[in-house]
Amino acid sequence: MIRLAVLGRAAALATLVSGLALSAGAQAQEVSASHLQAARDTINAIEATRQFDNILPNLAERLKAEFILSSPNFQDKISETVDAEAIALASRRADLEKEAAAAYAKAFTEDELKAIAAFHSSPAGKKFLSTLPLVQRELGRAAEIWANGISRDLTSQSTAKLRDVVAVPPSQPSGAEAVNQAPQQ
Repeated sequence: MIRLAVLGRAAALATLVSGLALSAGAQAQEVSASHLQAARDTINAIEATRQFDNILPNLAERLKAEFILSSPNFQDKISETVDAEAIALASRRADLEKEAAAAYAKAFTEDELKAIAAFHSSPAGKKFLSTLPLVQRELGRAAEIWANGISRDLTSQSTAKLRDVVAVPPSQPSGAEAVNQAPQQ
């Protein structure tokens, strides 16, 4: 009975200590208003959330197509209703922007965010952002050509070096196996 009481106290103490450690970690992750503003400035400068601009319009179009498919006689009413609901939900985009700012604030210090925003707001940074898709496409093509060449050379060179080692086709037994096999009659 005394052992259980001691174990209970030890468990309570461990829980208390871990709770304090977790709350200290949570406090360390709290972000100041200026840090969040730096994150928002960075997000705007690098257009980090632009890729999500079409989510709501695409969902609305998909939903309209689905509803119209099942009720084609009400196409106008369906379009009007879904469009109105989509417009009403557009204000929730701010939630995504808040989450993005929090993610950037967790990943970068306030000073780092300011430096990133400053660069991407500069002429060189704006050019970087506008030409990045083209550069990435060209790099992708170059990587594909490079990979094809490497694959060709790896296959060719490995085949040449293994030609003498792997001279016996795999379906033929090796010498020891051939001796141990009984002749079929």
